Amino acid sequence: MQRFLDSVLALLVRALFAVLRALGPDRASALGGFLARNIGPLLPVQRTTLDNIARAFPEKPPEEHRRIAREAWDNLGRTACEYVHMDRIWDFDEANPNTGRIQLSPETVARFMELRGDGKPGLFFAAHLANWELPAIAAAAHGLDSAVLYRMPNNAAIGRLIVRLRAGSMGRLIPTNISAPVRMLEALDEGLHVGMLVDQRFSRGPRIAFFGRETPTNPLLPRLARRFDCPVHGARAIRLDGARFRLELTEPINLPRDAKGEVDIEAATAAITRIVEGWIRDYPGQWLWMHRRWR
Repeated sequence: MQRFLDSVLALLVRALFAVLRALGPDRASALGGFLARNIGPLLPVQRTTLDNIARAFPEKPPEEHRRIAREAWDNLGRTACEYVHMDRIWDFDEANPNTGRIQLSPETVARFMELRGDGKPGLFFAAHLANWELPAIAAAAHGLDSAVLYRMPNNAAIGRLIVRLRAGSMGRLIPTNISAPVRMLEALDEGLHVGMLVDQRFSRGPRIAFFGRETPTNPLLPRLARRFDCPVHGARAIRLDGARFRLELTEPINLPRDAKGEVDIEAATAAITRIVEGWIRDYPGQWLWMHRRWR
């Protein structure tokens, strides 16, 4: 019965994807934003959303907390409905830069070109900001050999559908299961650039301050950096308006090291977390506040 229900749900999702595809990226994004910002605040998770925002920004008045929450719902709805249009949204042309939906600074382009030709492994971290699929799309679209850690949906049928959508557009896909660290090590051994989202709660990680509150944080990326001693970069997307974005790639992050000269796992995790916190403070309405990051 459960397999039957999963299959029915997958068919419904497939039909929804077809409708969104027919709408085109702009109308699909606008529809998702409209639905989410009007329905989201009515859901029970809105209480968690507002509590997270209030604790992160105690200096801001309640009306500002509600504005940030509404913008975050809008961004989440847009991101969900843009999913089937990533091939259309990513239109950056190296020969004619910044003439479409995607904006990149000359510094970001230069850093990317250097990484593409360095022939060495590397690590990228990102966060659930704006449309967080874009950094992985960018790497694959412009020839950077890469692998991406991703979370499979609980519904296996939907998972297979999503993998088919992602295949060929996001590099090698590594699902978040017990073998993920080994597969990430293998990818780095092959000289790939490995990316992962680092802003979700990880119950077995060190407790790191995030917006002034300690919470378990994933140390996997610093562990990999310690093992391979490879460059680490941050990548973020910023929603400009509608389905238009700016992407930024940081310079190599100088991670803290211990007395032996090796990457200090806990201190490096904290350093990366501070960078992510700064990104969120820049654009608080574009982060996933609905997630129970603190408990």
